[in-house]
Amino acid sequence: MASELEWQRDKEAFVSQKASRPPAHGPLAQQFAELTAGLLAAPTVEDVLRRVLEATTLLVPSADLASFTLIDPDGGFHTPAETGEVAVELDRLQHRFREGPCVEAAEPAGPAVAVAPDLTREPRWPRWAPAAAELGVGSVLSTALIPGPPTGHSIGAHNVYSRSANGLDDADRDALLLLATHASLALAATDAVTRGRVQAEQLRKAIDSRDVIGQAKGIIMARRGVSADEAFDILRRTSQNLNVKLAELARTLASRHTELDLPAG
Repeated sequence: MASELEWQRDKEAFVSQKASRPPAHGPLAQQFAELTAGLLAAPTVEDVLRRVLEATTLLVPSADLASFTLIDPDGGFHTPAETGEVAVELDRLQHRFREGPCVEAAEPAGPAVAVAPDLTREPRWPRWAPAAAELGVGSVLSTALIPGPPTGHSIGAHNVYSRSANGLDDADRDALLLLATHASLALAATDAVTRGRVQAEQLRKAIDSRDVIGQAKGIIMARRGVSADEAFDILRRTSQNLNVKLAELARTLASRHTELDLPAG
């Protein structure tokens, strides 16, 4: 086990302008070598993300929370892997407000890296930054995941939260950039294996969503005496007002239609 002094020396060498690369046999290089071997053996996307999060907590001691944001095919966001429930809430608020470091870094046209040393003084995210500070987060760093071909665009972000203001230093930033690169390359490799399975699952979900939306429309048409187009419009407006995905709302209505009704107007 590397001592704290060894870690500190290795971090200083890692960001030093005098060193073109980290020490070949230091604890930092050893950890990345072990991570690379683990990622090469990871069979699924979920396993890749879990292993990178484990490495994050080891390589960046000030990372109190960490998560991954991935962009859905429809442009939405979700958090498939995280280190705690607070990380889920921090991501969920960003997805809801459409602002924050993970949204900024994950957007294909975004800056690829979003850093906020002190969230109590962060003007870029007027809704999310105060909410994050209330949840006990002082600083944050998000880096884009860019797996390469076929698109070369960001598919998400790796997010790290520190409970301390200015809790993430330059060495942490550089280590996290390398972690995001490892995750991106591993995702590209596993994607070649899992893409067919993922596409099949997405098709199944699309068919299921279409069916359940049709059921919900039928319930509304029968209750309200409206056309199919009007029923769908009621579903769409209610989904927007409640900030709930259309398919989820339709599924709830279809399964609990004897208990629930949608708002009028």
